[in-house]
Amino acid sequence: MKQQTFTITIKTPKEKVWNAMWTDENYRKWTAAFCEGSYAKSSWKQGERVHFLTPNGDGMYSELTTLVPNEKMHFTHIGNLKNFEEQPLDEEAKAWTGAKENYTLTEQNGSTIITVEMDIAEQYWDYFNETFGKGLATIKEIAES
Repeated sequence: MKQQTFTITIKTPKEKVWNAMWTDENYRKWTAAFCEGSYAKSSWKQGERVHFLTPNGDGMYSELTTLVPNEKMHFTHIGNLKNFEEQPLDEEAKAWTGAKENYTLTEQNGSTIITVEMDIAEQYWDYFNETFGKGLATIKEIAES
């Protein structure tokens, strides 16, 4: 597993950027860069599970480990979902269980910098390096409109 950092600067306050990232409607828009129709099911409370889903009910489940509204949202990935159900950890899932995905917003001079730090399994390295910028560009578009 390797760590990658993605950043983007958005010319708007962090509260507006947070909304562009985490409200259901906006989350669906920017995560379409990874899978059209993807969404998350969660209470969005620290310490609780999040289901990151494709339209057919597959995906992964994670724990929301850190939540500071308008500043930080950190996830620790646990396992896979199939037909909307958490699956027992198999060898494939064990290879990335514990991977972190951390979002941090920092406001400077009226702009917000999003920093995303991700642990990425080797087989997904190219995929995320190609698609993550597209997702961040969509967040920027939503937040600046």
